[in-house]
Amino acid sequence: MNKEDNIKKWLNDELTPAERQAFEQGDDFALHQAILDGAKHFKASNFSEPESFNDFKSTYDAKRTKTKKLNWFKPMLRIASVLVIAFGAYFTFFYNYPTRIQTLASEQTIIELPDQSEVILNSGSQIEYNEKTWNTNRRLTLDGEAYFKVAKGKTFDVITSQGLVTVVGTEFNVKQRFNYFEVHCYEGIVQVTSGDVTKKLFAGDTYRRLGDDYASDTTPFLKPQWTQNKSAFKAVPFDLVIAEMERQYDIKITVDNIDANRLFTGGFMHDNIENALLSITQPMGLSYKINASNDVVIHGNKK
Repeated sequence: MNKEDNIKKWLNDELTPAERQAFEQGDDFALHQAILDGAKHFKASNFSEPESFNDFKSTYDAKRTKTKKLNWFKPMLRIASVLVIAFGAYFTFFYNYPTRIQTLASEQTIIELPDQSEVILNSGSQIEYNEKTWNTNRRLTLDGEAYFKVAKGKTFDVITSQGLVTVVGTEFNVKQRFNYFEVHCYEGIVQVTSGDVTKKLFAGDTYRRLGDDYASDTTPFLKPQWTQNKSAFKAVPFDLVIAEMERQYDIKITVDNIDANRLFTGGFMHDNIENALLSITQPMGLSYKINASNDVVIHGNKK
């Protein structure tokens, strides 16, 4: 029996007692024993042998399907997240974003609000309101001058930087320019809150505020004069008159040697610049000149 056969029989524990004794007394027995002892420390990986190909295919397909689902689900989560963000941005922007209407110099426009209330916007003015929430929140902001014909219904608020006007179904005019605030009531009742002052105005009443000073008055007119193409003033600083003429005629006016804080009572028409300039300069003892560029200089009397 050769050495290789003895090793196989030894590994299979098939040696006779005499053969085992002879094998263990051999010169290389110690080496064989060391190899066998070392092999005992190795452990095979977990291995499951399928009973058939069909079993194996079922197991494989199940794992493959699970992987596909996971790979499909992650991109869909990202897409869903983007859609949620996009929808939120759309809702915030379009649902809450106000409607803004602005007039240029020498321009007027008529706006019909969602409740059929009407707004006539004077030159160089702007209103903002939320059309989506109008039925439950009838309020708008005004920068400039506007005449309101309010449909009857819930409270209607006009918000300006100088004060708040609150009404229910009435006609009134609000003017807010720089530090000047003016409200005329033409029909119904208007409540004005400006600073620490709250007043109720009835048809024909007027409220004015210039800086920290305010005054009550009456108006003989049935509607704002500017809707009839005429700007009318009562005891207002001359610089406000100049600014209004610049808006109505889209011109630039500079002054020379005059007191722009002098109070002016009167008015001017919107259809002829020469007549308009005469209307505001002659009562004040002033003169004017129209330059080639159509700019205007108003001069005071030189001493």
